[in-house]
Amino acid sequence: MAYRQRVVDRLLPGYLAAFGAVVLEGARAAGKTATALQHSRSSVRLDASPSLLEVADLSPELILEGDVPRLVDEWQLAPSLWNVIRHEVDFRQAKGQFILSGSATPEDDVTRHTGAGRFGRLRLRPMSLYEVGASSGAVSLAELVAGAGRVGAASGLSYRDMAVHAVRGGWPGLLGVPDDAAALANASYLDDLIRIELPTAADVRHDPIRVRRLVESLARNVATEAKIVSLAADVNADGGDTHATTLRVYLDALERVFAVEPQPAWNVALRSRSRLRTTAKVHFVDPSLACAALRVGADRLARDVDYFGCVFESMVVRDLRVYASLDRGEVFHYRDNTGLEVDVVIEFPGGGWGAVEVKLGEQRLADAEASLLKLARERVDTALVGEPAFLAVVTAGQFARTLPSGVHVIPLATLGP
Repeated sequence: MAYRQRVVDRLLPGYLAAFGAVVLEGARAAGKTATALQHSRSSVRLDASPSLLEVADLSPELILEGDVPRLVDEWQLAPSLWNVIRHEVDFRQAKGQFILSGSATPEDDVTRHTGAGRFGRLRLRPMSLYEVGASSGAVSLAELVAGAGRVGAASGLSYRDMAVHAVRGGWPGLLGVPDDAAALANASYLDDLIRIELPTAADVRHDPIRVRRLVESLARNVATEAKIVSLAADVNADGGDTHATTLRVYLDALERVFAVEPQPAWNVALRSRSRLRTTAKVHFVDPSLACAALRVGADRLARDVDYFGCVFESMVVRDLRVYASLDRGEVFHYRDNTGLEVDVVIEFPGGGWGAVEVKLGEQRLADAEASLLKLARERVDTALVGEPAFLAVVTAGQFARTLPSGVHVIPLATLGP
């Protein structure tokens, strides 16, 4: 299969020019190895043979020999390499020496230096609709951030098409695979994650039944501010007694293998006396994992409008994270004690920001527009954080347009970087 360009491909050359080593991290099967190989001149895969792990322990310099940039794939299997590579970067005094790719973050310990100044980190997420070729990209997030006045485009995806993409997910290895086979692969992915990946990659001793129930609870609560208490009630609904502390360990492990990526609340200066809520929203790294956890296919998802709305919001968050990464933007959500909620706020290092409401259909478009305008006009102290670069409602509808208020309406299948 020919390599399909990713948004992160635009970022890697700059990171290699700035750092001695680049860590490319993300969920298993997100395509890290294939992407890293596009930017490396030699490589070693530590998961290819147990003997390589022995070499990494006994003679790590042999692992690092080769043309640069040299890819060390699944480096976390030999975490001692971190300090070896750090010292090698210091010794060579050159940029772009190594790419480290991995699908889990090893435990931090006192023997591992932070890598500050030597290592740059890049997150590779599953593919956005634009990257899989399902979005035209006619509406550019970068152009919205730059202050695009008006938008106009037509989506090529129907309502059911969007459900199909939500269930399939953005996994590169499933491109071109029949829908039934993709659903089976995603179910198997979750099984492996629960039975094998957590205990091996994250060094967590766990009860697979309890972890599965937690994953199912996260799937039911996707795109919501689920608290540990409600997750514990879900997990223990069969009479179990898993403690909240244990669930936090499981959640931490799921984050460390990049299966779960919470969406934090926005901490911003307010002009009103409203108080911000601080609970993060629940998201899997790809909405297909939520569907797989609950055994939801495209037809069932399309019929369940309420749940599809949550899954669609999670898909939008995935895509916006991918697109915003080009300018190192971070994705948050907003909620205050007055009940005002905005699904997505993107904040950029230079201080710019934009806000997005997500609506599966357009029946509540006026409500979404009102929430965005209230956030910008009444809640945020724009004297401190500036006016929003854009306000937008992202939908599964057909036509992109700009409302008289200046709020953009953007079908997800027209959005791109």
